[in-house]
Amino acid sequence: MTRTCSKWHKPVIGLTGGIGAGKSAAARILASLGAAVTDSDALAQEELNDPKVIGALREWWGDSVLGTHGGIDRKKLADIVFRNPDDLRRLEELVYPRIAARRDALAAGWDDDPSVTAIVIDAPKLYEAGIDELCDAVIFVDAERPVRLRRLGALRGWTEEELARREAAQNPLDEKRAFADYIVANNSSIDQLRLAVERVLASVLASFSKKRFRATRPSESLKKRSSCTM
Repeated sequence: MTRTCSKWHKPVIGLTGGIGAGKSAAARILASLGAAVTDSDALAQEELNDPKVIGALREWWGDSVLGTHGGIDRKKLADIVFRNPDDLRRLEELVYPRIAARRDALAAGWDDDPSVTAIVIDAPKLYEAGIDELCDAVIFVDAERPVRLRRLGALRGWTEEELARREAAQNPLDEKRAFADYIVANNSSIDQLRLAVERVLASVLASFSKKRFRATRPSESLKKRSSCTM
C-alpha cells in the first residue's frame, strides 16, 4: 500500500495485531535487534497514574474507578469503558494526546542515537488512533483465534466473551491485515517468530535506505520527505 514517510531519519515501524497474537513478544524481539520501542500500553498506564488524569476520571465516574491503593484500577476502568463506546471515546480523548507527546519526545531522542536501528510504535489501536500515518511501515502480528484464546485464558483469565467485547472496540482484524505492510504469523514457537521478525526488519531497513537515497539524490534534493511512498 502507499504510505507517507515519517518525519524522522530512522524508519518508524508501527506494530499492531490481534489481541493475544503476541505483539509484545514481537516488540521484545525488535528491541533485541536494535530497535527502540514505545509501548503504548505502558505509557497509558503511566498516564493513568498522573494526578490530573486520576482527578478527571474520578470526576466522571467517582471512586468506582479506584483500587485499594488509591490509584486507578485498570480492570474497573475497563469494565466501564468497554461497555460504553462514549465512555471509551472520552477516555481516549483525554489520554491519547498525552501519550502522543511523550512518544514524540522519545522518538526525537532515539532519532539522534546511532545505536538505534529503527523506532517502533507498539500500539493495539494503531489504526484507530491514526498512528499508522506516522509510520514508514506497519507490521501486523497474527495468530489463529483458538491460539489467542488459549494464551489470553492462561495469562489473563479471559473468556471468549471478554475477547469479543475487547475486539468490538477495535477495527476488524481483516481490515487491519489489509492495511498492514507486513504480516507475521505467530502460531507456533518463539524461535519461528524471531525468524519472521528478523526477515521483516531487514526488509524495512533496506526499503527505508533506498527511499532515503532516492530522496537525497541531487535531482531530488528539494523534494520533501513527505513525498516518499512505499
